[in-house]
Amino acid sequence: MNRFNYLFTSTKGLILVAISLVSLITGIFGTLSGPMVEWGVRDLTVGILGMDLNPAERAGRIIMLYHTIAMSIVAIEVYMITSIIPMKKYEQRNINAIITFGYIIAMIAGLGFAYWGHNFSLHGIFLVGQSLVFFAGLMLAVALNPWKKIYYVTNNEYAHTKKGVDMERMAFFVMAVAMLISAGFGAVTGSFWSNGHETFLAEDLIRDPNKTALQKAIVGHLHIMLTLIAVAITLIVGRWMNFKGAFHKIAMPTMIFGTLVISGGVWSVVWTHMAHTFIYIGSVFVMLAALLLVIFSWKKLINDRIAERGLSNPTFFQKFAALFHDPIKFGPFWQMVFMNFTVSGVGIFMAIKLDQIFRVWPAREERITLTGHWHILAALIATIIIMYFVDISGIKGKTRKWFGWLLIIGSDTAFASMTIFSMKRLIVENETAQQGLMDKVMLLADFGLGIILVMMLMLLLWRLFDLFKKKGIWTEESVNQELTVEKTSNPVLNIERDTFNTEGGEK
Repeated sequence: MNRFNYLFTSTKGLILVAISLVSLITGIFGTLSGPMVEWGVRDLTVGILGMDLNPAERAGRIIMLYHTIAMSIVAIEVYMITSIIPMKKYEQRNINAIITFGYIIAMIAGLGFAYWGHNFSLHGIFLVGQSLVFFAGLMLAVALNPWKKIYYVTNNEYAHTKKGVDMERMAFFVMAVAMLISAGFGAVTGSFWSNGHETFLAEDLIRDPNKTALQKAIVGHLHIMLTLIAVAITLIVGRWMNFKGAFHKIAMPTMIFGTLVISGGVWSVVWTHMAHTFIYIGSVFVMLAALLLVIFSWKKLINDRIAERGLSNPTFFQKFAALFHDPIKFGPFWQMVFMNFTVSGVGIFMAIKLDQIFRVWPAREERITLTGHWHILAALIATIIIMYFVDISGIKGKTRKWFGWLLIIGSDTAFASMTIFSMKRLIVENETAQQGLMDKVMLLADFGLGIILVMMLMLLLWRLFDLFKKKGIWTEESVNQELTVEKTSNPVLNIERDTFNTEGGEK
């Protein structure tokens, strides 16, 4: 019972369960594609698990798989938000309980429906799970209400309005509301299935000039949901690093404005051809806010390490070494920078040169680039989540350094390789001469992804073995499972934001 309470009531336990389920799904269903097909692994998996893989239903299966993983990631971010943003205890517990039950039953029923026959009772249960996740989102938006006086901020180091409204809390609130509206775009389209809308993968319609409004809604839905997940993790790690000061005062209004513009631009894709103009403008503001966070965080890492070493007049090389001292704290912000080379920069370049370059290529090449574009972004977000979890798990010393650097090097090697693979025609235009380059980058990608999988396996096995110990790390974490301090009559507690630790409780 103690272990159950730890896994399903504490922030660390809830995140651990979700990461474990996502890792299990990724490990199993990852054997159904890629080189696993040629190696015969897919046939082995299908035979052992008794899967039903009708080729005509491939798109539907992939959509269901992506939704189950995406809801798990959203749940992880919700756990993080409810643990670091002050709110009432009952609000946090209700939100966490409902979204946990929702994503788990949606995951089980959704995958059961998609891969093991089509029992429509399971599809109904999947929709119930999605509805619960959405309802938890509504509850989160209510709990994040930044206009409650009890959560007003008076500390001038943090961005707030003249009346004291916390701009960072408002950024979380805007992100949550935008995600709820964006989820509605997918839900409304889903309600028209087989009545004007059919299953499709977005990358299959890239050159179709006559998309229906429902198809446009789905294209917008998948883009904005991933974008808002990225906005959420940016705000989370900012809170993690106690983001404040002049950059914070610029970044929070900028993030709010960018989130609103980019969300409105994506929603407008259904009825206007100017959607990308709004998306570009919104992206600039969101990326500027992220850049300010990166600069603040790296400066903070350097100053903290210099102070820890007691250096009064550090040299440039000592400051440089201080930046890289803790890969778990350095990594999330490096990944945000690296994202510009493998995701943002590629996307902007594609948009600018779409007609001159990419539409001249065979459709398959453009499809590969687009598919890699959002897969890399999703995977980069996942690495940031993992580093956050490693930090709150208390891993220290050489283990922390090895895990952090291997995760960064492995992921960046894989993502850089896949970016080169998707843009290979810019490097070697002659298709018959591309094989050598493709062999090299695929080998590097497999090597990088292999490192990530091994590191995740070791992390999860360590936590699994710890759960079997009578007095393991989980028992210490259970003692501190009170996730938030209930705010009722003492608004002063909200003034100093660094009085709250990563579990959300007062220090």
